[in-house]
Amino acid sequence: MRTPIALTWSYVIATFALSLIVAPALGAAEEIRVVSSGGFAAAYKALAAEFERRTGDTLIAGWGPSMGDTVDAVPSRLARGEPIDVVIMVGYALDDLVKKGKAVDGSRRDLARSDIGVAVRAGAPRPDIHSAEALRQALLAARSIAYSDSASGVYIETEMLKRLGIAEAVAGRAHKIPAEPVGAVVARGDADIGFQQISELKPVPGIDLVGPLPAELQKSTVYSAGIVAGARHAEAARKLIDFLGSPDAAAAIEASGLTPLKGP
Repeated sequence: MRTPIALTWSYVIATFALSLIVAPALGAAEEIRVVSSGGFAAAYKALAAEFERRTGDTLIAGWGPSMGDTVDAVPSRLARGEPIDVVIMVGYALDDLVKKGKAVDGSRRDLARSDIGVAVRAGAPRPDIHSAEALRQALLAARSIAYSDSASGVYIETEMLKRLGIAEAVAGRAHKIPAEPVGAVVARGDADIGFQQISELKPVPGIDLVGPLPAELQKSTVYSAGIVAGARHAEAARKLIDFLGSPDAAAAIEASGLTPLKGP
């Protein structure tokens, strides 16, 4: 017969062994898969390491436009069933995903506001863009104009050029750029003037940021984060979104050319 002391030691050893099995499982790090629009990419890259340090989780990032049908676009990725936990994208495009059942209703959190900027090749003469009329004249004089295939480009193509009354005049010289930063097109000289979110233009080498669109033509875009329907790591995804929307993230967001938004 086993003595009480032997039984006690057997219980202690068994409990310790069980703790070795259970403890890692309870505190296991998660791999959170994120796809971000280019407009928030610089801010995300600056913040990712800090989130990983605080939580022990690993972030696996991909990049793609908020809309459109290019292979990397967020809607295309979700349509082919990519395993994604969090999307960071244009707010109204995220709302469309919620309506289609592709993102979790109520998970949207607005992170930042972005303005559209104007860029030219580094060292090139900077056009006068201080007013709508000045920008109009600059575009009429440009040999080629580039704009993105996401929110800013949709606005340029469908609204701004029409408001300036030059949509037909520049139709043969104004081009939507799919699957490539507009700044890269401008940097290699394929466009005289480029339009994109300021946060997407700032990191591109070989260009000069002339400035934002004139106030009377500016169209701000809100970038938001949301949880993908069926996310494998929904709770960890929510923690990431909370971090990106927290005051601790504000400085990095502002440094990237965006305006941080407060509130849940």
